Amino acid sequence: MDEPEELERLRARVAELEARQRSRRRPVRSLLAALLVVLGCVLAPLSVVASWSADVIGDTGRYVKTVEPLADDPDIQREAARRVTDAVMSHLDLTALLSGAAPAERPRLEQALGKLGDSLEDAVRSFVQDKAQSVIASDTFHRVWRDANRRVHSAVEEALTGSGDGALRIDTDTVTLDLGPVVEQVKQRLVDDGMGVAAKIPSVHTNLTLVEAEDIGRVRTYFRLSQLAGTWLPVLSVALLTAGVLLARNRRRALIAGAVGFALATALLGVGLTVARVLYLDALPAGLSQPAAGSVYDVLTRFLRRAVRVVVALGAVTALAAWLTGPGPRATRVRRLWTACIGAVRHVADRAGLRTGPVGPFVRRFRGWIVWGLVAAAVLAYLLWSYPTGWVVFGLALTLLFALAVVEFLAAPSEDPVSVP
Repeated sequence: MDEPEELERLRARVAELEARQRSRRRPVRSLLAALLVVLGCVLAPLSVVASWSADVIGDTGRYVKTVEPLADDPDIQREAARRVTDAVMSHLDLTALLSGAAPAERPRLEQALGKLGDSLEDAVRSFVQDKAQSVIASDTFHRVWRDANRRVHSAVEEALTGSGDGALRIDTDTVTLDLGPVVEQVKQRLVDDGMGVAAKIPSVHTNLTLVEAEDIGRVRTYFRLSQLAGTWLPVLSVALLTAGVLLARNRRRALIAGAVGFALATALLGVGLTVARVLYLDALPAGLSQPAAGSVYDVLTRFLRRAVRVVVALGAVTALAAWLTGPGPRATRVRRLWTACIGAVRHVADRAGLRTGPVGPFVRRFRGWIVWGLVAAAVLAYLLWSYPTGWVVFGLALTLLFALAVVEFLAAPSEDPVSVP
């Protein structure tokens, strides 16, 4: 056998062995890529919860903004007024109310209470509750609420970890707010309106139960763990997804699948929050106000739901962008329609005598750089946005789409002017 033929045979054999080796590696590589993408999608909802937890505990202003609307919630105000009324009534000696009042106070007291009818206790309770509701609706309750939550970082830790002795705290199985300052204001109003005996009521500390659950201690432990993972878990989730896409044979298809999976997994978290709300309210003890507890749940999960919408929007936009830039026949037809529409607009502009001048050739020459620069600017705007929403994501996507349309319009070659003989 000649030496060239032997060399060619060896080369063919080497190529065959390399092809077999690649074919053996491809299933393992594809399986590993799919596993990484799935892990990234599974960690997506967990990373959203962890990021939300770390954000709430790490930013006092953010936490105050989260819970402050509860002070204006009608269900919370009604429940607080009921608790304050019960606390005051438990320390009032009704039998000595009229007899123990000073002679000068009796006309004002009788006028305030009106006709007592058969039930002195009901009349006094109605009178006290009216004063309690007026205090709750005033700035006093708002001030108590804000002061309990607008402390420095240590006070936020007291509210979420159960440490310390702040007004808002987590006990073994309840989250409570001390209404003692509100009771003092109600006592003062009762005295001002003729019920001088209310001044003898000692200092009363009654708690408004905001959340009650048997496993709240365990939830608090999970919350602390999520604080630790809040910074790195989202990074890990995105890193796994990115690694899976880079390792896949068809990266575009892997990116589309990963973005859709990322969005769907996070959307399931949103569904879970809705289901958990129903289960939580059904499990409340009979003595607690379900509307008030529902208001607390809705406010505390408001920013978490917003984060869910942001991630779903990001996944949808990423998947759509990857599909539109792909070689598929439908995506190609969409891009052709896009180019045709912009070309038609440019044709009308040329007919109207509008010219791009030196801008057009410049954009045509550096179109690739300009497009990537616009994409980078949109990503940077999202990253620098303090607290983006789903609408912010779609707004940035539409703004980028408009900017790309302008680039395409400027980059289109102008028609030669028609010479008139």
